[in-house]
Amino acid sequence: MAATATSPPPTVAAEAALAVPGVAGLQPRLARRLAATALPTRPETTAGRMPPEAGVRTDPLPDGSGWHIEVRCVLVEGHRAVDAARNVHNQVRATVLSYLAAHGAPVAVTVTVTVTRIAARDHTA
Repeated sequence: MAATATSPPPTVAAEAALAVPGVAGLQPRLARRLAATALPTRPETTAGRMPPEAGVRTDPLPDGSGWHIEVRCVLVEGHRAVDAARNVHNQVRATVLSYLAAHGAPVAVTVTVTVTRIAARDHTA
């Protein structure tokens, strides 16, 4: 279990996913969104301003051999969902593996990518 002591920070996976062409953003899970709306906030702060890493979940694998990462993506229209999801998967996996290796914890990493919606392009430009 010592090999999995270094948890990959969600920010590493979020930055990798957001760097993929066609990814408009990351969407948090419903439970996280509901929890954010229940928190007392100032008027200028909204639940819609969640950090990108809220769309990433990291869990240790059941056997303790590594990490499972779930990424929830919003894509820009005009990009094939299957291609964008595959690119996000590959980019996140490679980035997290590199991060873990650099921190002395080379372990197994599995990645699940869920496309939650397709956002319309901004045609005003």
